Amino acid sequence: MLIFFDIDGTLIGEQSHVMLESTKEAVQRARSLGHICMINTGRSGKLVGADVTGLTEFDGLAMGCGTMIVYRGETLFHRTFSEEESHRIVAGLRRHGIDACLEGSEENYWDSDERIFTASFREFKHRFDGMGYGTFEEAPGHFDKFYAYADKVEKMDTFRQEFADMLDFVDRLGGYYEIMPAGYSKASAIRYMARHLGIPMSETVAVGDSNNDIPMLTCAGVSIAMGNAAKDVKAVADYVTTDVDEDGIRNALRWLEEREGRR
Repeated sequence: MLIFFDIDGTLIGEQSHVMLESTKEAVQRARSLGHICMINTGRSGKLVGADVTGLTEFDGLAMGCGTMIVYRGETLFHRTFSEEESHRIVAGLRRHGIDACLEGSEENYWDSDERIFTASFREFKHRFDGMGYGTFEEAPGHFDKFYAYADKVEKMDTFRQEFADMLDFVDRLGGYYEIMPAGYSKASAIRYMARHLGIPMSETVAVGDSNNDIPMLTCAGVSIAMGNAAKDVKAVADYVTTDVDEDGIRNALRWLEEREGRR
């Protein structure tokens, strides 16, 4: 089977920031049984480092909500906003009063403090001080998706209407949105890899916890929600495992192995 795992809240605890030994062992057991195990994350390449990939071995990475896929060391494709698209997006964000972090495979980008509209997002930005992010002026042609904040729903509504032809939006709640090129998502990554490897969609598995995982959970042949998942996520899953820090991945893969044994 082709198994996809989210990172935050699925492979790694949201609060602990730790990948359990039971998680590492379970992933490697699945691989030893012939399953293909891939990360499928909203994180861009900039934020998928050795702190994740160095913890245990995966067959591939789908990053940036499907905008970049790497399989066994080979980049299969990478969708980046063009310079023209980038300039249009940045101008639109500023025009509508929306703050954002522009996320790329090699770098992420912030606007200057003086041009950030809200104190909430300025505080969010400073959590990442020291990571050496670039500026909006450096971003055109180099980012794949973005994470945006609007302090008023009306701002995001008008931005969304203007860019409906070129962007897809995931509401991350609390005014935050994950925004990708139209047609790209964690689900599109699953469909791409299934086609690339010649694996039926019925033989795909998705494991996640957040609302940006809903597209891949509803797309995959088998869906597993973490015990710590949001209510809406659990509602679309075939199985709900235990929390990420309570051997959730080990228990999920045990259930999957038992399910396969019953087929």
